[in-house]
Amino acid sequence: MRDQKFSIVKAFAIIFVVMSHAGAPAWLNNGLYIFHVPAFFICAGYFFHTKYLSDERTYVLHRVKGLYVPFVKWSLLFLVLHNLFFPLGLLSETYGNASGGVLHPYTWHQFCQNAWSIVSNMSGYDTFIGGAFWFFRAFFLASLAFLVLFKIIRKLRPESSDREAGWAILGTVFLLLLWKTTEGLNITGVAQGGYRELTGVLFMTAGFLLARYEAVSRLTWRIALPAAAVLVLAAAYFPSAMNYKADVWEFLSLPVPAVCGFIVLFYVAAFICEKAPKILVNGLAYIGNHTLYIFVFHLLAFKVAGAVKVAWYGLPWQAMGGHPYVLQPENNTFFFLLYVLAGVALPLLWLEGWRKLSARCDFSIKNLLPLLMQLAVLLCKLVVRGGKAIWRGCKAAFRSFIESVKTVLAASSSKDE
Repeated sequence: MRDQKFSIVKAFAIIFVVMSHAGAPAWLNNGLYIFHVPAFFICAGYFFHTKYLSDERTYVLHRVKGLYVPFVKWSLLFLVLHNLFFPLGLLSETYGNASGGVLHPYTWHQFCQNAWSIVSNMSGYDTFIGGAFWFFRAFFLASLAFLVLFKIIRKLRPESSDREAGWAILGTVFLLLLWKTTEGLNITGVAQGGYRELTGVLFMTAGFLLARYEAVSRLTWRIALPAAAVLVLAAAYFPSAMNYKADVWEFLSLPVPAVCGFIVLFYVAAFICEKAPKILVNGLAYIGNHTLYIFVFHLLAFKVAGAVKVAWYGLPWQAMGGHPYVLQPENNTFFFLLYVLAGVALPLLWLEGWRKLSARCDFSIKNLLPLLMQLAVLLCKLVVRGGKAIWRGCKAAFRSFIESVKTVLAASSSKDE
């Protein structure tokens, strides 16, 4: 069983992601953006097992099922619903993000192109309702790149230890990122240029090295306190984030404060596991074990809080299209907390409701598949039988037409005259 401390770390990280999208004060956002997403990559690297170097298939399939498939499934769902969101008021051609950007209903061509992009390179998703979906692509590609780089290092230096291989990957990726941000380069074929993916590899490697040095098991307040100080100073004087348009300074100012943020999170998680009531520990662990659903649905769940805000201030319903929340007036403490509550709680309530409904009605995906297969077979049979009937009808009509022509020709023959 995985240590609950890491589940609690992920719980805090996803709560902070929701907070950063819910209109948190600027001073708070400056700190949250530094470490909330990197924490997920660090956790992934911490639990990377070198057995996958000789069992790539299992590792890749796990990432495909856990990241690519959910991304495609939910992106396509939101794509199908995109045009419906406008008459419902969830999206608007008048109200958009803080910079004035708005979305519009898709044409058939745009729909097809987005569907193609979703499947082929994990882009093309709804940038408002699915605005956090870049994380799935970054996590997926970073995981694969980390495995490939590890295998290359082991191929070049088979005698290297795990620590040496980790440092080699860290140095390689750091230099690549430095080159990329200095020259403004893009990785061809990777949506948004690949900065987030490469940064994800960097943080995965940091997590891998933390595990190999057993750093978190020796974590005390003497380490956590300076780490917190570094994080606060970074937030105050050189805030950064996993921004795909990052320049060289934004890159250089991110890795150390982000790792410090993870250290602080882990220290708090360990304290909670030891001192807090069991109900709090289990509740946070539950959130941490279901972060995928919060990533997917929290921006859609924001619309519930947005409806309350629209009603409270007497705003036009189309203001619900504001991204990521109803922008004017700015969220006060009450609405900020309401958005956070909606973004975290509603996706989990929907999940539990679906599970209970599935259990009661017995129509889970596993049980639906045989029925869907039977319906598909029946539909195919109907199509085949219908096609045969149409063919027979057309054939009979053609023969009748030929016979009629022959009769007319015979009746008008000059020989009979």
